[in-house]
Amino acid sequence: MYVLLGPGSEVGRALAAGRPDRAARLLAPWREVYGDALRLEAVHHGRSGTGPGSLRLAARTVGFAADQGLTAVLTNAVRYADPGQGPVADVLDAARRLVPIDPRGPLDSGERWLKDPAAMAAAADRIAQAAGLRPADARRLLEDTRRTAQGCVVDPEDDLGMGSVHFPEPWLVGAAHRTAQRVLESRACAGMVLRGYADRRAYWDRMREELDVIAYHGYASYFLTVAQVVDDVRKMGIRVAARGSGAGSLVNHLLGIAHADPVEQGLLMERFLSKRRPVLPDIDIDVESARRLEVYREIIGRFGAERVATVAMPETYRVRHAIRDVGAALSLDPAETDRLAKAFPHIRARDARAALAELPELAGVRAEAHRYGRLWELVEGLDALPRGIAMHPCGVLLSDASLLARTPVVPTSGEGFPMSQFDKDDVEDLGLLKLDVLGVRMQSAMAHAVAEIARTTGRRIDLDDPAQVPPGDRATYELIRSAETLGCFQIESPGQRDLVGRLQPSTFHDLVVDISLFRPGPVAADMVRPFIEARHGRAPVRYPHPDLEGPLRETYGVVVFHEQIIRIVDILTGCGRAEADRVRRGLSDPESQGRIKAWFARCAAERGYAPEVVARTWEIVEAFGSYGFCKAHAVAFAVPTYQSAWLKAHHPAAFYAGLLTHDPGMYPKRLLLADARRRGVPVLPLDVNRSATAHRIELVSGAADTADAAGAPPVWGLRLALSDVHGMSGAEAARIEDGQPYASLRDFWDRAHPGRPVAERLAQVGALDAFGANRRDLLLHLSELHGAQRAAGTRGGGRGGGRGGQLPLEGGRSTASLGLPDLDDAERLSAELGVLGMDASRHLMGDHHAFLAELGVVPARSLRETEHGRTVLVAGAKAATQTPPIRSGRRVVFTTLDDGTGLVDLAFFDDSHEACAHTVFHSFLLLVRGVVQRRGPQSLSVVGSAAWNLAELAELRAEGGLEAVAARLAEPVVPGGGDSGRRVHLPTGYEMHPWADLQPAGEGAATGRKLWHSSPGSAG
Repeated sequence: MYVLLGPGSEVGRALAAGRPDRAARLLAPWREVYGDALRLEAVHHGRSGTGPGSLRLAARTVGFAADQGLTAVLTNAVRYADPGQGPVADVLDAARRLVPIDPRGPLDSGERWLKDPAAMAAAADRIAQAAGLRPADARRLLEDTRRTAQGCVVDPEDDLGMGSVHFPEPWLVGAAHRTAQRVLESRACAGMVLRGYADRRAYWDRMREELDVIAYHGYASYFLTVAQVVDDVRKMGIRVAARGSGAGSLVNHLLGIAHADPVEQGLLMERFLSKRRPVLPDIDIDVESARRLEVYREIIGRFGAERVATVAMPETYRVRHAIRDVGAALSLDPAETDRLAKAFPHIRARDARAALAELPELAGVRAEAHRYGRLWELVEGLDALPRGIAMHPCGVLLSDASLLARTPVVPTSGEGFPMSQFDKDDVEDLGLLKLDVLGVRMQSAMAHAVAEIARTTGRRIDLDDPAQVPPGDRATYELIRSAETLGCFQIESPGQRDLVGRLQPSTFHDLVVDISLFRPGPVAADMVRPFIEARHGRAPVRYPHPDLEGPLRETYGVVVFHEQIIRIVDILTGCGRAEADRVRRGLSDPESQGRIKAWFARCAAERGYAPEVVARTWEIVEAFGSYGFCKAHAVAFAVPTYQSAWLKAHHPAAFYAGLLTHDPGMYPKRLLLADARRRGVPVLPLDVNRSATAHRIELVSGAADTADAAGAPPVWGLRLALSDVHGMSGAEAARIEDGQPYASLRDFWDRAHPGRPVAERLAQVGALDAFGANRRDLLLHLSELHGAQRAAGTRGGGRGGGRGGQLPLEGGRSTASLGLPDLDDAERLSAELGVLGMDASRHLMGDHHAFLAELGVVPARSLRETEHGRTVLVAGAKAATQTPPIRSGRRVVFTTLDDGTGLVDLAFFDDSHEACAHTVFHSFLLLVRGVVQRRGPQSLSVVGSAAWNLAELAELRAEGGLEAVAARLAEPVVPGGGDSGRRVHLPTGYEMHPWADLQPAGEGAATGRKLWHSSPGSAG
């Protein structure tokens, strides 16, 4: 270890002040502790004076080191790689210190870039000359610097453990007295018996093959470690399931890690692990998002903090954060900066000026862009630079007790978990064992639904038990085929609802195919159309050769899965599935495709296949090999997809309670509430005597466990939650719930201790209606209670004094009316949207139905009967916007509207963006003109050509009448500029529009109190 004392150290500051005597005294304790490992650091940045970076201080440092018999080293205190980045460094300093840039202060000199040897040699010469030393002394300074740097070199293998994997000690995972491999084999055999496979020879053969591969790599401890984690999570009563290619391993299934049977589903171990695939296998597990941190604590408790660390995740600058931080550094008006940031989609910061030039929705900002000077240049300079560091949402490192010697750790904020300072890419390169424990909101939502069913009926449902949740349930598949799948895992987006409407799934395998087809690769490779045509008998099923019917029969001759490519390559070349998977992975590399093609043709010809068969098969392999989807992934996803759809079909109230509590999908809560109403679930208002912290279900009519005397099934309602009240803390909600029931408003005030703002919000949305009086009266009473409390100085002291000391009561329990007019319907709806973010009592579009009828707008429920190709007007509240990648490479804006009768899915192509994009992205209520498009029995969308802000049209109707609105709608639509032609070329050969999403929309929940979802590539 070396210790460098630089210009900013106490010794450096003494030298800058011209006090070498003081510097010598300050140096003494450092020399005593570190001796020959001590270095003095000379830095020359061309600054004037004697401060840090000045030539005079650098010279004094070198001369002082010579006088003291110490080694001096030359550094450049590097902050950035290239010259010219000094202003960006100043912005980062301002952002870190939360102050604007002061042009009178010490700004970056622009010299702190990674200079080449010639530039550093020139700096050494200048420093030596200024210090009165010889050229030989400059060379010695460089040599001392080189030797010091050489002594700091880290050996990746010896110092960081690269090239070897360290598993937790075997005794921690049940292998104290036998080898880990023997324990794994015993557990796998026990799983064969427990799962009823003991009399199936094919399963035994598959298990032995997999165990042989695991033993070959020495990975038994890894499988036992993951199995231990899964067992612990399950014992905690937390839902857990495997995802990814690990679901293709029978051993994982037998250990209880993976749910689906890989043999029955036709999954391949080779896609996950083989003797030709030496990399550490990747087993990911999904747990309930709400309890993920509990799982982390359990893992740390099981293995010890010396063996466990979470993974770091750098938070880098994208355009919105960059605009805000640069704007603050340049002292721009905060409101103006916020307006500029929100105008941009969630794109790379480096694309700011390109977006200004090309995106129609940024036309307003483009017109005034020149006003902001260097803002845009500095914004682009921040691109991808670290803005902060946080705990990765799923990565957990597991190792033996040597982990802390191989990775630096810091405690996370809040929980204080040990966090490695390496990110996910670093830990994979270092060979550290990373287990991805993903918190999935849908798992939490389903767990909440099951818990509500158990609480209200006593029936405990195990969603993983086929006896309770039969795999071929008719009602579940009828729901899926109807495309009414809002809230269902993986199949709720507009594109997925369109796909299930066209595909019409009727089996679990159909769900697996559906999930696999709805990916950018399969869509880009045009797999969807031929599959659906063949599935519904509109096109013949063709195979390149009869030998390939086996792997292709399940998908009607269309290659969908990676596993099919592996089988095809193995059949035609005879190379074995392990080698075939290696070939499949090589297809994504353009440089290796030529060699693979020649090898494929030669091997297939040697096995007697005709040239035309080889050529046709190679076309399929080349086209779909890198685009297809891993079937094991799809099977793992299809399990919660089916389970969520089963809950919606059979227990809708509990299903919506789970969704609204854990917010797992891509749609705002208000849309889920509207969907619940349409499916006949009564929405019960917020009530401080009945509502809980989370959403709950209540029996509205009938008996909980049986039908009533008339044979009608019980009706369960959805009771809104206290946690949805804006500004209410978890402690306040829990306090209210714990104190239930309350006899009066005064009782509620005295025992629940709500803050005045929270109490007033509760009154506005009707949560205090049970106490009598109308909502305005209740607000006045709350004001008097608060005044009495303040006058008395304590909450309890207000009971007997002041105007509000004694509330007028009627009947001893009800709060007396004060004669104020109650809130009208519009005020109630406004309060619900503001306080709850939901239109709880009625749909917000109800106020516009008469106006829309005047305009001839087609309601969503009537759109099903509208013929293909008809031009219609549709309207509604915006529920979602997306700009996902599509096969043509064009930019398409997909929008979903909710009009209270159902959903309308719209698509705006690039020729309409000039006229529509800004309105679509930045308006909540929309009126759209477009053409109906049908592609299947339950597939329906509208291609939009014009869009208006419905709220503005309603105001125009009130002021100028229907004629003024008609005149506005009759105004000619400005034709768009069309596609710019610019494309992003991906390594797979796929072309993506530069302003399409960089990731699939809807993976995360809509956050905050927004009334609609916007995907990462969408503005607004």
